[in-house]
Amino acid sequence: MRDDVPTWEEVAQRHGRKIYNFAYRLTGNPDDSADLVQEVLLRVRRGLENYRPGSFDGWLWRITRNAFLDEVRKRKRRPTSELPEDDRLGLVASPSPDEVLASVRLSEDVQAALLKLPYEFREAVVMCDVVGLTYEEISESVEIPIGTVRSRIHRGRKMLREVLTWPV
Repeated sequence: MRDDVPTWEEVAQRHGRKIYNFAYRLTGNPDDSADLVQEVLLRVRRGLENYRPGSFDGWLWRITRNAFLDEVRKRKRRPTSELPEDDRLGLVASPSPDEVLASVRLSEDVQAALLKLPYEFREAVVMCDVVGLTYEEISESVEIPIGTVRSRIHRGRKMLREVLTWPV
């Protein structure tokens, strides 16, 4: 492997928690987030040999975004139904450290408000305000002009304020 390209293990160690946090903010569900992280890491493993040095974070977030959108499309084709509440009693397990970390960083109100945003705005706000990517990195990851990134972040934040503001 080339010296300028990280190994899969380095990617998993350095970026695994950030990928999970991003996935959790997109899905709002710890189980779906864990599945998404696994899918992303599999895609990274397959793609590392073809990776050309550049913005590694942009490449990684594009993979995460595409894996999330693929899952959304798959679920639209094959809708599933929830188990009845009484069937879930035996399935309750203690949360993993990643789940605890993800739930601590944003309050339930903020997470619920994020999930109410249209996907494009939620994605931009999470990439900027939760993951900490620059506008340029988001533009590269999502493959949209930087002006669109700015607009989505601005409008997404405005929508969040409207959802989170108490009526006066």
